[in-house]
Amino acid sequence: MTSDIITILGPTASGKTTLAAHLASQLGNAEIISADSRQVYKGMDVGTGKDLADYQVNGQQIPYHLIDIADAGEKYNLFQYQQDFWHTYYNIIGRGNLPILCGGTGLYIESVLKSYRMVPVPENAALRDKLAACSLEELTEILKGYKTLHNTTDVDTPKRAIRAIEIQEYYRQNNIEEREFPQVKSLTIGVDIDRELRRRKITERLHKRLEEENMVGEVRKLLETVAPEDLIYYGLEYKYLTLYCIGQLSYDEMIRQLEIAIHQFAKRQMTWFRGMERRGIQIHWIDAMLPMEEKIQRIRELMQND
Repeated sequence: MTSDIITILGPTASGKTTLAAHLASQLGNAEIISADSRQVYKGMDVGTGKDLADYQVNGQQIPYHLIDIADAGEKYNLFQYQQDFWHTYYNIIGRGNLPILCGGTGLYIESVLKSYRMVPVPENAALRDKLAACSLEELTEILKGYKTLHNTTDVDTPKRAIRAIEIQEYYRQNNIEEREFPQVKSLTIGVDIDRELRRRKITERLHKRLEEENMVGEVRKLLETVAPEDLIYYGLEYKYLTLYCIGQLSYDEMIRQLEIAIHQFAKRQMTWFRGMERRGIQIHWIDAMLPMEEKIQRIRELMQND
């Protein structure tokens, strides 16, 4: 294989982590680098679907990285991820092992594969004060004045929207452009899951996390040390379960709204991945329903022909 790294990506509930772990097990000298913007946080386990048992394959512990590296309540960002990725990447290849980048956060993955680096942006207290009274709709319109919104992540909450505006304003005032990191060549695999199957798996997984894995208990415990608005900032499970825990949503409303939000999130993930292809990243798609051995064999064939 001529590539420096294997990337395995896919939408939520596609089975990408299990595939990456089984591939690492068969290769024998591979380590996994997570590309998930929420699995970096400690104590946010059930809601982010860490499923650390997936990294145990036939009694073998597969090494993984960039999970549980930040405290809940922090605002880990793309700049930090890129720094952490390259530090981890060079450590892995320094041991003579093969890095496998695996996750569903398209922005994190693309920033690595396209070698983009963003500069750290300091807080702008004056701007934050000016925007504090704006509604989410008003903040969304302000942000649209800076850039085209490719997804709704930046405007999920007022706090996120204000931070996004703060970043864009800093770039405008300082004439900041994306700068390049070292180049990396990736063999990129996409796990392709049928839309209806994906929807069914998302629904089943959500109810399992609520009924068997005590996701509500996890959020209640986090709320002992993390402010509600800071948990809401993380979106999806932490947004809707926090709203339920503080009495702003009923249990049934929480489930209904959260399920819709996760389905929309998975759709946005696929939109991002298709955009990556249009922007020049070749993704080899593999059917999620194939037996594991067939998926591994297909990847091995791609590696041989790389």
